[in-house]
Amino acid sequence: MILIIYPAVLAFLINRKTKMGYGKSWGYFMKGIRPAQLLAFSTSSTAATLPVTMDCVRDNLGIDEEIGSFVLPVGATINMDGTALYQTVAVIFMAQFHMIDLTLAQQATIIFTATLASIGAASVPSAGMIMLIPILESVGLNPAWIAIIFPVDRIIDMVRTVLNLTGDASVSAIIALSEDRLSVVNQDEL
Repeated sequence: MILIIYPAVLAFLINRKTKMGYGKSWGYFMKGIRPAQLLAFSTSSTAATLPVTMDCVRDNLGIDEEIGSFVLPVGATINMDGTALYQTVAVIFMAQFHMIDLTLAQQATIIFTATLASIGAASVPSAGMIMLIPILESVGLNPAWIAIIFPVDRIIDMVRTVLNLTGDASVSAIIALSEDRLSVVNQDEL
């Protein structure tokens, strides 16, 4: 997501709006939100980094404060794409580890419940781990299997929090670009 999807969407919009190159636009974006990403990595909480993220998108990227103050809190609450991806991969890994073949219907159920669970997950460290229990139960797997991934969850949690935050900042940049609400100085930097 951080390496392909977000850069592609932002590059497409930036190239349409500013006629600038792909590499500089994504590098500028990542440099602008780096302080928020570092804080997200260390705290594993999108909510804890919200004030820093709002400052980064406003001051470093030139995104209008109205857009940032609306999009970022909503994103920190319900846009947990890193959590949804993690939960889906973790449940499928646990099933494969126990040599259980999942049907197509079970895989679809995992994707659907992981998406819903990620929306309902709290924006605090390791909330995604707790939300794995209903996902495992939805397809008839043993919820005690979360013990397999528990030792590495903290590291994975740090990375998925950075993904969640980058997604929130990307959405605010996409909305600012589509609404032509970037500051003129920073738009020239893109």
